Amino acid sequence: MKKYFGKKLFSLNRSYLLYGGILLGFIVWMLFIDTHSWTIHNELNQEIKKLENQKKALQQTLDEDRKTIQKLYNNDSLEEFAREAYGHKKELETVFIIETSDSLR
Repeated sequence: MKKYFGKKLFSLNRSYLLYGGILLGFIVWMLFIDTHSWTIHNELNQEIKKLENQKKALQQTLDEDRKTIQKLYNNDSLEEFAREAYGHKKELETVFIIETSDSLR
């Protein structure tokens, strides 16, 4: 009777080791080796987050540019923008640009 339980226990341990090894191999395969692995998904998710942040920044820039374009439809605003951004001046006009230490940064 003792031999029977010993053989059965050894058989169960061997089958647990076999199935445990197969399961461990499958987990390692799915996490690291497969083309749809966790590591690749993690890298792709990081790239998606980076691109979404870049998209938000570009969207803000577009919104600011649209507001500037709307302002420039008025001739007075257009002249003010040209003077401030590009240093344009009228004929026979002298423009003095005063820079403070804060504006040099």
